[in-house]
Amino acid sequence: MREFLEDALDHRDDGYGRTQRGLKRQLPKRFYKRATSGALDDGHAVLLDGRPTRTPGRAPVRVKQAALAESMAAEWNAQGEVIDAETMPIVRLVNSAIEGGAAALPGLKAEILKYAGSDLMCYRTDSPAELREAQERRWDAILVALSRKYGVAFETTCSIHHVSQPQPTLAAIRKALEPNNSFSATALTLITGITGSALLALALRDGLVSPDAAWAAAHVDEHHNMRLWGADSEALKRLDKRRRDFDAGVAVLGMVGND
Repeated sequence: MREFLEDALDHRDDGYGRTQRGLKRQLPKRFYKRATSGALDDGHAVLLDGRPTRTPGRAPVRVKQAALAESMAAEWNAQGEVIDAETMPIVRLVNSAIEGGAAALPGLKAEILKYAGSDLMCYRTDSPAELREAQERRWDAILVALSRKYGVAFETTCSIHHVSQPQPTLAAIRKALEPNNSFSATALTLITGITGSALLALALRDGLVSPDAAWAAAHVDEHHNMRLWGADSEALKRLDKRRRDFDAGVAVLGMVGND
């Protein structure tokens, strides 16, 4: 389930055509010398040789935060002879947020709430003991911090069967998503999909956990298995890509807030 939202955001129209896994991508050549950020009448923009960028749907890319425009410009400047959208996670996230706009907010929030109803950190293992202890060590403090902030309780289980979260808990999470903007909601949804945990995404937004601690919490099982069996190069590449997108989501959350 973790990969669903990640793939949906990664492969939404990114300005260079839809990408399919396993197929060699034809990357466009770089057509500009320099990317800069600048303040225009309707917000901050990225300028490619002085011309403002647009989304795949031809909408102007404008943001309120100068720092966000600067981050996008840095991704454009980091491109080599060809433009690889996979290496521009902040640009892709902002494009997705602008394309979706206010109309996408209800669906994004509903997806986050769906994850919260069966959150990664609420489902534990009975054995082996080493993995159970690692889950408790990584997850319990985060759940306690969220419980204190929102005045709610979370139901955890070692069963494979679904355990419903209390309605007051889900109501508090729903309220925590208001007010919201399309950039914050898109970033939260991306982080939720990558980590498999809406609660981790909220804890990150609220400053209750560091990005490194949240990443470790999201991959307790994977790290346990790697210690036992080792990691193949393809698995490590996938983790690296997810981490890059995760970091982009965290960065955008920090810049746009929740207003």
